Amino acid sequence: MSKPRTLVLLRHGQTSWNAEQRAQGHTDVELDAVGRAQAAAVASAIAALRPAALWSSDLLRASATADEVARATGLTVRLDKRLREYDVGERSGLTMAEFAAAFPSEHAAWMAAGGAFEGADLVPGAESTHDVQARIVPALREALASVEPGETVCVVGHGAATKVGLGGLLGWDAATRQSLRGLDNCGWATLVETGVQDGLRLTAYNRVAPDFTSAGSVG
Repeated sequence: MSKPRTLVLLRHGQTSWNAEQRAQGHTDVELDAVGRAQAAAVASAIAALRPAALWSSDLLRASATADEVARATGLTVRLDKRLREYDVGERSGLTMAEFAAAFPSEHAAWMAAGGAFEGADLVPGAESTHDVQARIVPALREALASVEPGETVCVVGHGAATKVGLGGLLGWDAATRQSLRGLDNCGWATLVETGVQDGLRLTAYNRVAPDFTSAGSVG
């Protein structure tokens, strides 16, 4: 068997909307001062994993985090819009309380689904989990295939979409996926090939650089 490839899934650094618990979706919110410090701190930790390739969502909070990793590794960032966060439609910019007030039935369905857009009760303009998996899982598989056996690729993305993509890669159902908490800002997960076709094993989850953690999980 050839040496297994490794996939590192890294969430972006904090934004002001993360700190305020506002849903971001495709809104292009910049890293705040904490997020920039997180990105700089995690870059050296990712560099120590010796990635051979670096992919990122094209949204600024992810690409700016990836730029820090690029500086630490000498790699060029490959941007891919398929790695974006859920499009949360008209929920973008809303806190949880504002979401509940503006869209009470959709909020109730979202809560019943464990904080995911699993069903048809979507805020106008929002993507379902099926929509997100359909675009992100192929992108993650392409990223993994872009490196040679025994090498590592780092993909910088977003909290909810990354968890959905990870679950899709591992073949998890919704209940299993929802048993995971969201990644912290600049937290990462590691998956390694098993040797079975398309098989992956989760070997680490929510690793963080020292002194930088946050509980925010809204995009």
